[in-house]
Amino acid sequence: MLRLARFLLSLLLGFILLSLAVVIVYRFVPVPVTATMLMDENGWTRDWTALSDIDRDLVRAVIAAEDGKFCQHNGFDAEAIEQAFRENMQGGRVIRGGSTISQQTAKNVFLWQGGGYLRKGLEAWLTFLIENLWGKRRIMEVYLNVAETGIGTYGVEAGARRYFDKSAASLSPAEAARMAAALPQPKARAVNAPRGWTRRYGNLIQQRMTIVRRDGLDACVYNPG
Repeated sequence: MLRLARFLLSLLLGFILLSLAVVIVYRFVPVPVTATMLMDENGWTRDWTALSDIDRDLVRAVIAAEDGKFCQHNGFDAEAIEQAFRENMQGGRVIRGGSTISQQTAKNVFLWQGGGYLRKGLEAWLTFLIENLWGKRRIMEVYLNVAETGIGTYGVEAGARRYFDKSAASLSPAEAARMAAALPQPKARAVNAPRGWTRRYGNLIQQRMTIVRRDGLDACVYNPG
């Protein structure tokens, strides 16, 4: 029993040290590839782009669409998690998630897609690490470079060139909103000529972007500290 306890403790310490090392490296080095990219049957295209070369409207759009409290929380939005839990319980199935941009970044970079208590537990630990070792600006930069933006397409630079034939540095507010509207399900939601719910949601995101700008909800990205 003592030998088993020592082995498990060594395993835990090894995981902690390894995760710390990888998170620290990715604080400075572009993420080369993710498990989601490697498992994509369509292959993957991605052009790593510094945050300074990404239009600020795109940052506002993803905050408006995905995580309005990005600059206020410490990686976890308790209110959103509670609301998602209530809605899922009422629906009898998982119909809504409560993940922040920080949690999505941790999952996309280090883990795999799908659910399960093990993955969620690892996601929580890695979210804690990137919040404290990366900071908001780096989290946003990495998120915008690893998020799936289309079939076999990852990152906003590759997405912008695919859909609009332009750089992510020169998107219009409407184009940024349309990309953000498709982010949760880029394989199913059209960015070019969106219709129905996706079009309405894109319009709503564009309206919310004015609130993000007015209230400085993206301030932590551009004025860290």
